[in-house]
Amino acid sequence: MRTRLLPLLLVLMAAVLIALGFPLAASLAAAEQQRLIVDRIDDTTRFAAIAQYVTASSEPDGTIVVNEGERESTLRSELARYEDLYGIRVGVFYRNGSVMAVAPERWLARRQVTADPSFQEALAGRRSHNPPQVWPWQHSRITVASPIVRDGDVVAVVLTDSPTGAMRSRVLHGWLLIAGGELAATVVAVLAAIRLTAWVLRPVKVLDRAAHDIATGRLASRVAAAGGPPELRRLARSFNEMADNVEESLEQQRAFVADASHQLRNPLSALLLRIELLSLELPEGHAEIASVREEGKRLATVLDDLLGLATAEHTAANLKLVDVAAIAIERLDAWRPAADRAGVRLRHRGATAATGWADPIALSSALDAVVDNAVKFTPSGEDVVVTVVTGADTVQVEVADGGPGLTEDELARIGDRFWRSPRHQNVDGSGLGLSIARVLLAKGGGTIGYAPNQPRGLRVSLTVPRSEPTA
Repeated sequence: MRTRLLPLLLVLMAAVLIALGFPLAASLAAAEQQRLIVDRIDDTTRFAAIAQYVTASSEPDGTIVVNEGERESTLRSELARYEDLYGIRVGVFYRNGSVMAVAPERWLARRQVTADPSFQEALAGRRSHNPPQVWPWQHSRITVASPIVRDGDVVAVVLTDSPTGAMRSRVLHGWLLIAGGELAATVVAVLAAIRLTAWVLRPVKVLDRAAHDIATGRLASRVAAAGGPPELRRLARSFNEMADNVEESLEQQRAFVADASHQLRNPLSALLLRIELLSLELPEGHAEIASVREEGKRLATVLDDLLGLATAEHTAANLKLVDVAAIAIERLDAWRPAADRAGVRLRHRGATAATGWADPIALSSALDAVVDNAVKFTPSGEDVVVTVVTGADTVQVEVADGGPGLTEDELARIGDRFWRSPRHQNVDGSGLGLSIARVLLAKGGGTIGYAPNQPRGLRVSLTVPRSEPTA
């Protein structure tokens, strides 16, 4: 969930920063250019004030003749000094584009002057105020013109041609500062997003871990409803209430099964005793009394298994570092007489010493249930092989029989309570043995698995950890 939530937050924050950064960068460039234009307008206005009183006359052929005077000399010297000091080309031109004064000399031809948009705008009586935007990657120049008005008419135009290198450098420097700020904001946003997702998802992780613990049988797991958003804190409290109710219900169920099994044992024992007494009054080999006796014994077995399952679920595991191979060999020897009566050979393979963490009583009981099934379903003359395999983290005891085995659908259901294969309903058993074995192993961090045996039969694997399980 974090891998989906964190990129979403980062994309949203990046979109916000970009949406703010581009308009800010454009605004900075426009502000710098506007400041340059305002400065040039001030300069052209000053030169226009000087040139306003420079007189000129026209010859009959239309040639403009400038009347040299003090104001003319002042204008030329001011333009030259301005161009030398700032590197900005400047000129005063009559309406037809002829030169009144210019710096540097021979700067523009008449055709270039009259074609300039700023010049045409000044002839209309307006100052330049909105030339095209110059960006840092454009090596353009900016022309600004102001009209010279005498008696209400535009008689000449002051035109400046400014380089934009300094302005573009300032804009680029400002953009770098904006980029640095955006980068810093991005880092802060990433850190904030990481902290935010951790704050939001921490209760979810705790809730997921507690749900997994309860699903695997650790019903005492609860969630500390102390962090995260209020909605998740309410969810944690609701989860704890649900877990309490589930644990209480299961505890009541276990108590009922244990009490019922225990309470039924005495009446059942009395019933079996009366059946035995009744059989003494009937002829030897009476079929009905034999059938009743078998059903009574089967009921007693079911009650014993129910009581064993309830006890296994209720009792905490007593974990110890034990020799798993030695326990397997011991249980193999204990079941050998029963296997000999059934004509089944019990064999041991693999390691003869392998330590692991388990409850020795629970492991012995689980092995008893698995070996009992293996001997029960293996035909006479076949082998039941018990193999101890050591791994880096686990010790595994495999019990492989030579029986009929199970189909894939049956393998998916094996271990369910009271489940028995329809093909094996005539075999004694309650269908609780493997369920008890699974519960006993799970309390110590162990597992039980099932797989087909080759060429036929079933292979059951009991696995326990080699290191001490964490609480």
